[in-house]
Amino acid sequence: MSKVHVLFVCLGNICRSPLAEGIFKDRVKMLGRADEFVVDSASTSGWHDGKLPDQGSINIAKKRGLDITDQRSRKLTENDFETFDYIIGMDDSNLENIRRVRAPKNGQLLKIGQFYAAEPNKCVPDPWQQDENAFAFVYDMIENSVDALIEHIDAEKK
Repeated sequence: MSKVHVLFVCLGNICRSPLAEGIFKDRVKMLGRADEFVVDSASTSGWHDGKLPDQGSINIAKKRGLDITDQRSRKLTENDFETFDYIIGMDDSNLENIRRVRAPKNGQLLKIGQFYAAEPNKCVPDPWQQDENAFAFVYDMIENSVDALIEHIDAEKK
């Protein structure tokens, strides 16, 4: 069985996409399905290449039982479009910037907010330089979207 490759993308790859990567990895692990996925995250800017996630993301993840300090920011590359089955943007601006790198294959590019049941198609707000509540909201929003994303991937595999 081939693995499903999932890439989460935001502007700097220090706040939202590292949280999404960590939350998704944790969820598939809890489901006993970690071996079915390869999960990573990237930025559209490259501004923070090689850096740890933002301290706000690290703190909220730790508070929720996740350690994301093994992650390092990196910039989205053209090769990612060949490697990843799903590229998941955090907001509409991310989607536009992803398309500027390369036109994705049909169905490959999604927005995490389309799986957010409380407000479908909502953009995940950037919590950078905001307080703990902003990071908690982002965490909750991503966490509440992950199961529907996994269901979407499963339905497409059938």
